[in-house]
Amino acid sequence: MLNLEEKINLLKRIAHRFKEEQIEWALGGSMMLYFKKIVPFFDDIDLMIFCSDVDRVRSILLVMGELKPENPKAKYQTKSFMEFIIEGIDVDVMAGFAIVYEGNVVDCSLEKEQIVEMLPLGTESIPLQSPLLWREYYRLMKRPNKVEMIDKALGYKSMETKCETVVAPCLPQKEEAEPS
Repeated sequence: MLNLEEKINLLKRIAHRFKEEQIEWALGGSMMLYFKKIVPFFDDIDLMIFCSDVDRVRSILLVMGELKPENPKAKYQTKSFMEFIIEGIDVDVMAGFAIVYEGNVVDCSLEKEQIVEMLPLGTESIPLQSPLLWREYYRLMKRPNKVEMIDKALGYKSMETKCETVVAPCLPQKEEAEPS
C-alpha cells in the first residue's frame, strides 16, 4: 500500500498541471474528508471536473499514467468516469457525476459554487467540495458508514438542516400530486 505522502505529492503534481492548463476542478471523496480530518486515511484520489474539460484532463493524465478500461456500475449514470493508475495510485475523474437513487438519476455534476475552500498544499491550492455535499452523495450511494463519520465529525444534531440548505439542488425532486 502506498503511503499518504506519495498520494498527496501526486495530487500536488496533478493540481499544478491543471493550473497550467486552466482546468477548473475540485477534490471530493475520501481524500477531501482526510484533509478535513473526518477520515484517518483514503485509498484513491477523486477529482470532479466539468464535462467541457474531459478531453484535456484525459490528455494531461495519460502523460502521467494509464487509463483503465471502462467498468460501468448500475448505481451511477456519470457522463464521463475515467479511472487512471498513476505511479500505482488510483485516480478517479468524474464529469457529470450522477447517482441512481430509488430509480431516479440524481445529477451531482460539479458546479463552481460547490468549491467552498482552497486548501494550501505546498505551492499548490487544492479546490475542495464540502463534507456536507459529500455526506449527501454518500447517503445517495447508500454508504451509511461514511455518512455517520461525517455526522460525527461535524455535529449530528445540526446536520439535517445544514444538508437541506447546502445540498437541496442535488436532491431528487418529488413530484407533487395534482389536486383533483
